[in-house]
Amino acid sequence: SELLGFEQIPGACLAAVCDIVAEKANKIGEQFGVPAFTDMHEMMRSEAIDVVVVLTESGLHPQHVIELAPYGKHIMVEKPMALRLEDADRMIAECDKYGVKLFVVKQNRFNVPVQKAREALDAGRLGKLVMGTVRVRWCRPQAYYDQDAWRGTWALDGGVLTNQASHHIDLLEWMMGDVESVFAMSRTALVDIEAEDTAVVTLRFKNGAIGVIEATTAVRPKDLEGSLSLLGETGSIEIGGFAVNQMKVWNFLEESPEDADVMDKYSVNPPNVYGFGHQAYYEHVVDSIQNEKRHLVDGLVGRKSLELINAIYESIETGKEVYLHFKPQRCKLGKV
Repeated sequence: SELLGFEQIPGACLAAVCDIVAEKANKIGEQFGVPAFTDMHEMMRSEAIDVVVVLTESGLHPQHVIELAPYGKHIMVEKPMALRLEDADRMIAECDKYGVKLFVVKQNRFNVPVQKAREALDAGRLGKLVMGTVRVRWCRPQAYYDQDAWRGTWALDGGVLTNQASHHIDLLEWMMGDVESVFAMSRTALVDIEAEDTAVVTLRFKNGAIGVIEATTAVRPKDLEGSLSLLGETGSIEIGGFAVNQMKVWNFLEESPEDADVMDKYSVNPPNVYGFGHQAYYEHVVDSIQNEKRHLVDGLVGRKSLELINAIYESIETGKEVYLHFKPQRCKLGKV
């Protein structure tokens, strides 16, 4: 989905691909008609490249971004940007040092109903926020984790919170505001991996609201839901579907003439849980670079959601409420 998105954006095209496995690199290169490399340093010497996208294992993102920064090309890195906060800090510092823009891929922010919900929030239509909830109820059987040895490991991946639900956690914090504290519990219910496949988190936000994160890949036999609910004193919004793609609830004390059409107009049907957001995100990146605009999800924003995920894991390990701006002690994420 990432590569296909580039081909549909004015002013952008795929210039090259790189994978340490030559067979994979050559297959993708042939598919898109671009040069294929097995050494990223050799690829980066190409003058045709303006932006490089890092799609490797999560635990390797820091190493690759830090090695790429000196080439002066802007960098997009898939979520999560890193697994450890200190690695995220190094990535941000290196990109700043070489004048490189660091984009963290959070494509769900660009989903059509999500953008509409944010518009209502910014307009004050929800009033004082009371509660926010995200639910990720997806199916990832053992075969999914067996595809690659790094999947579900603490050193390179993490569990459902880090991999599948990180986009939804970002949405919740983006909508509800800064988090004050978290309390969480998890289990590994149906698969043989190091990390969790099921978790529940409660959150306190600095604005007084509370929140809930429900995340699991133990749904069977297929994906069920990826949703966001926002409850305020003057309105309620719920976006459902399996990819935060369907406007389910759009209710306000003070109605607007356009409200009657919102449910249909701002619902989409993507082919899979990854949605249509990648293309919109890439368009945002191109616009940010060409017109020197501030990008919506930079390294600091990516670090913010990573800090929240680390706090959640710290709570799981300690069995205690964890306040943000903490120093991880028992969080296993990113550790060998």
